[in-house]
Amino acid sequence: MTDTNETPRTPPSPQADAGRETNRDACLWAALCHFAAFAALLPAVPGIGAVIGPLIVWLVKRDEFSFVDEQGKEAVNFQLTMLIIALALTITCVGILLLPVVAIVDFVLVVVAAIKTNEGHHYRYPYPLIIRFVK
Repeated sequence: MTDTNETPRTPPSPQADAGRETNRDACLWAALCHFAAFAALLPAVPGIGAVIGPLIVWLVKRDEFSFVDEQGKEAVNFQLTMLIIALALTITCVGILLLPVVAIVDFVLVVVAAIKTNEGHHYRYPYPLIIRFVK
């Protein structure tokens, strides 16, 4: 006996995935571009590692995958912006109190970006939080 409320399952249309990257290697490397920002946690490169990590992954893989080129630029631009914000806040006494907020925002957005790009989405960081230095 079948339930009359049940709708038949249809496969997703090709247009549904039109804007997504389908190459799994490209998605993995793009996600790694974002995750590489956690290199800032290494004692050898504190702070600046957040820029160096994504920069290295992007420079190594940008010619191989256009998706990595796009997401690598996005990751490097975001981390440069976060570094500038952190440095500007460090200069002011009151700004030092806001550094943990910047760190939390950075952490959360990097994780979201890595998850989205691993799923093949073309992720863009929110506009007020990013200056696009590398185009």
